[in-house]
Amino acid sequence: MKLKIIAAAFTLLLSFEANAQRNTIIIIADDLGTDYFGFYENSVDTVDVPNIRSLLAKGVRFKYLMSNPVCSSTRTTILTGRYSFRTGVGGIVGGLGGSNQIDTAEISIPKLLKVHNPNIAKANIGKWHLKQATPAINLISPLSLGYDWAEGPFIGQLPSYTNWTKYTNGVASTVTNYATTENVNNAVSWLKAQKKSAPFFLWLAFNAPHEPLHLPPAGLHKFTSLNGTPANINAQPKAYFKAMIQAMDHEIGRLFDTLRSMNRFDSTDIIFIGDNGNTARTAQISDLSKAKGTVYDYGVNVPLIIAGPSVVKPGRVSQALVNTADLFATMVENFGYSNWRSRIPSNKPVDAVSLMPILKNTTDSIRPWTFSEIFKLTTDSSDGKAIRSKNYKLIKFDYGAEEFYNIASDPLESNNLLKGSLSQTELTNYQYLCNEMNKLLGSNKYCNNSVRLHDKNQNNGSAFEIFPNPTHGIVSVKFSTQRTLPTKIMVMDMSGKVFYRNEKPEIRQILNIHCPNWNSGLYFVIVVQDNLVFTKKIVLE
Repeated sequence: MKLKIIAAAFTLLLSFEANAQRNTIIIIADDLGTDYFGFYENSVDTVDVPNIRSLLAKGVRFKYLMSNPVCSSTRTTILTGRYSFRTGVGGIVGGLGGSNQIDTAEISIPKLLKVHNPNIAKANIGKWHLKQATPAINLISPLSLGYDWAEGPFIGQLPSYTNWTKYTNGVASTVTNYATTENVNNAVSWLKAQKKSAPFFLWLAFNAPHEPLHLPPAGLHKFTSLNGTPANINAQPKAYFKAMIQAMDHEIGRLFDTLRSMNRFDSTDIIFIGDNGNTARTAQISDLSKAKGTVYDYGVNVPLIIAGPSVVKPGRVSQALVNTADLFATMVENFGYSNWRSRIPSNKPVDAVSLMPILKNTTDSIRPWTFSEIFKLTTDSSDGKAIRSKNYKLIKFDYGAEEFYNIASDPLESNNLLKGSLSQTELTNYQYLCNEMNKLLGSNKYCNNSVRLHDKNQNNGSAFEIFPNPTHGIVSVKFSTQRTLPTKIMVMDMSGKVFYRNEKPEIRQILNIHCPNWNSGLYFVIVVQDNLVFTKKIVLE
């Protein structure tokens, strides 16, 4: 009898310990927006993901999460709680256009957790992609940013999911195991190696379902009619994308089963998130120019579910505007570190706002607007910033163009309100958002005081922009693919002297005009389009 009482007391103690403890796992899917998930309102061709879907009953689904348009910059906002213009990581590290790399001096989630409680185990499993793989010192950057353990591919896109390089605390090895499975194997091994009494923080970043598109191993998905040949992949890219999502969901289920077997599932908060929208190849929108890599909603509205013991009244859907940076404050505070801001240097301001009040069901609003941006070392026309309130969204491209949408009634952002005259409500919302952007960025250039004078017939609807302006030696003319491309382009100075003439421009969206030997001053770019003549000014410095 005494043995039974002792055993029962021991079991109760273990149960109390498990329920009192707080652990956190953040699961990041690569290049995954909301529209493949049937539980999101804009879902189109959906995929069966029972394990991800199981989080809904235990948590909160967020409708309006805004990320950045590409992976490196989004991941940096989560890790540091800071917008990209503060960290400098504005694009894809080592990718198209290039980006600054993360500074290991940044205050990160694992650094704060180490200060708060040195007993919290901290691991980064899976894709890193915040530093280049060279010089070799970069390979330990996850450890420099506070993790105890780092294991996974260092770069962004894998050359192959079955032949890739893994770095374990900076040491390279060649892996032929399927990458999604290997990520979970590594996570499971790390979890089992931790003390049962120690809380843990696990950052699990899949490469899936990022390209290269492929057929996952049998047993991880239900797409038995796919054969995996290049021709078949090119013919059915979305089917392979769905198979890769399903394989990821299968392995997430295996992670959940491991947590249950360790009696740690019920004490663990799980965050599932995508880092940016789908690529044009897998996008489910008609205008593919608004997919991954752009600050349009399809490029930055990503799934977010937070589930676990910290959620009061689970099964909810939150209408709150939130940002990926907010996960920084949320995860730190979930470990009980409420005064973490005392550790933030004044010259390193944090933009994160904690989601804990939403999880605790004390509010459903934490911020009046949310923000996104993209900028690269080699700039292009997609570089820009976006800010949205619940109903309106303002986009300011770095080359000078701006767009303004009623995103509540126009979620596909097909009607740029600045092409017509604004109502008083629209004007008020425009001025509010541009002033908020000015305040955030410490600039006065984001409000166009003449916007209220816009007329529907202004400039006859010419769909071209010039950038950069002013320029130092090259003028780029960007044409919209929605209109007829130009039949003639000229550049002349104020005296009428022609410096450039092209009466048979090549059919492409962006035309670059080199002007290295021209004198500084004011020039006019003249475009003949649809039998109409349009003129824009440009300054050569």
